Amino acid sequence: MSAPALEVIDQMDMVSCNPRVAAKARSTQESVMARSEAPNPLANLSPTGRVLLEKGVQRIQFDRAAPVIHKGQQVSGAYLVTQGQLRVYTYTPQGNEATLYFIRPGETCVLALNCLFNDLRYPAWVETDAGTCVDVVPGPLYRRLFESESSVQDLTVKTLSTLVFRLMDELEQIHACTLDQRLASFILSNASDAGELRMTQQMLADHLGTTREVIARLMQGFVADDLVTTGRGLVTINDSVRLAQLVSEHE
Repeated sequence: MSAPALEVIDQMDMVSCNPRVAAKARSTQESVMARSEAPNPLANLSPTGRVLLEKGVQRIQFDRAAPVIHKGQQVSGAYLVTQGQLRVYTYTPQGNEATLYFIRPGETCVLALNCLFNDLRYPAWVETDAGTCVDVVPGPLYRRLFESESSVQDLTVKTLSTLVFRLMDELEQIHACTLDQRLASFILSNASDAGELRMTQQMLADHLGTTREVIARLMQGFVADDLVTTGRGLVTINDSVRLAQLVSEHE
């Protein structure tokens, strides 16, 4: 593997096929053992494993949202999110983005792991949220740790099982739910404790694989029914009970 998994975005050749403007990223060598931004699935490494990880890990911090991996790119490391999140997505036949899953703090990407263990290229696209921090563990190091460290083995198995669950849930929604149900479910699943979801209608459309115009029409219905209130880049849940009832109407 010759290309870094998540390069500093000063070098934009990795995302040249994506027209979005990328942000600067700061890359520093730091220990992953002493940070508290997220649960650390590698906290129980052996002393030898800790030394190896601290010497080889690279930390990348993204100040703003940016595309970081494109389909067909080589990846040279496993990346562990410690703060913020990554979005893994694909494109529909109509050319719309469609979210496959998110990688949140304490998680890594099973598609990248599959690339590392099977010498494959990445099969999707990835973008980062603003303020996201990622630890990149070089492929040879991750494979070495996987052979002897139970916490790395546990992380790998958990990543696989979590992805299977998420993709099965997404497939069920696509085939069994209407788009308004999928939108309601997405709002409920991704809103903050305060019931706020800070996303534009275009971002929601990208997640659900549709157009902004369709989302705008659905949101108008939600607002008319007093399920949510909308603002610039903000959706606020007014009635989570009725919103959940909408999701489960045909289940």
